Amino acid sequence: MDMKKITIFTDGAAKGNPGPGGFGVVIWQGDEVVELGDRKDRTTNNEMELQAVVEALKFVAPQKLPVEIYSDSKYVIQGATAWIFGWQKNNWKTKADTDVLNQALWMELAPLLKVVQIEWHKVPGHVGIVGNERADTIASDLAEGKTVDLYKGSKSAYGYAIENTDYDKAKAEERSEARKRQSTKAYSYVSSVNGVIETHATWAECEARVKGVKGTRFKKSVSAQEEAEIIKEFKK
Repeated sequence: MDMKKITIFTDGAAKGNPGPGGFGVVIWQGDEVVELGDRKDRTTNNEMELQAVVEALKFVAPQKLPVEIYSDSKYVIQGATAWIFGWQKNNWKTKADTDVLNQALWMELAPLLKVVQIEWHKVPGHVGIVGNERADTIASDLAEGKTVDLYKGSKSAYGYAIENTDYDKAKAEERSEARKRQSTKAYSYVSSVNGVIETHATWAECEARVKGVKGTRFKKSVSAQEEAEIIKEFKK
């Protein structure tokens, strides 16, 4: 490992979004590994993702060495590489003339971006990248109020193979497709209660029918064809 380059893995979590949250960081340089993390009683996932990067850069900035950051946050990476410059020129206002969310953190990040040369790696979440999985565990455990022993010591004694940044591309594609489906507007919702199948225009209608009833089945459809396939499946 090149002592003149620092590798950072970051993640954030919020239970409820907003709700209690935490951030996690793993910093690797040569044969040294340092973990950072903290929690907040009420926060958002985006705020914690951003907090992780800010705290990591504050920690390494005095060395003025190039770093590479592995993050699954589109919000943070696009914000740090594009949006932030417009926000600064516009006095921390968006194009819609509203205050930038998490403004204090973005203002803290801005000078750090001038000090630290960053190579950004946008990675899928939860696909087995060891450093990011560890950062996620730290963030999630802190969000849940658990005690986390943050590591500081040699890489050789660290229990995680963070040098391995490979990931399951099939799993990443599967997660990507699942996210796309979640964001696709529903054609209908199909429910089956005691063998009686109904279709619903909204999730609220479907939920009202199935909530608290044992043995129910329900699914979102995104087209008339898929609705027919779900009905056929539920009739079996």
